[in-house]
Amino acid sequence: MNKKNIGKTLALYPCPTIVVGAFVDEKPTWTLAAHAGTVAHSHLMVSLVKAHYINKGINANKKLSINIVDESWIKEADKMGTISGNKEDKSNFFKWTKGENGAPLIDDAKISIECEMDGNYELDNFDNFICKILATYVDEDYLNENGKIDYHKFKPVLFEFPTYEYFVLGNKVGNCGKMN
Repeated sequence: MNKKNIGKTLALYPCPTIVVGAFVDEKPTWTLAAHAGTVAHSHLMVSLVKAHYINKGINANKKLSINIVDESWIKEADKMGTISGNKEDKSNFFKWTKGENGAPLIDDAKISIECEMDGNYELDNFDNFICKILATYVDEDYLNENGKIDYHKFKPVLFEFPTYEYFVLGNKVGNCGKMN
């Protein structure tokens, strides 16, 4: 074995770049999130430092959106990671639509997932929101003939931590369960 132990390092990156949306005091707000993932077929997890302004709205209203970033709006999404909602009103930064279940959805996002907060696992100064998927909205140009997301067309931006670099989804290398 020629592997070096580099310590307790987050190595499950890159992951999709997302902008989380929620209402705080009846106004939408947004934040770029680096820690998110699937925890079941019905649930996602979004992990945000407790000091984030948006956490107040997620905890109060139990509704949030997960807006998957592609290259067409990466600059705007990136800005949501540099502006604090505690210091600046971000409600008018994006054109948005209220989802069927009450969460704000970013119009420029080709894919938005509307969720209900099902729990909060607090750990190391993070709110780890367990989010039940209520609805997934996809721009019809990015659906295949079976009504599923076509990742040959939709290329989510991926975020790599801790270098803070963005990448775009790469090429297909095979079919799951058929590589023999």
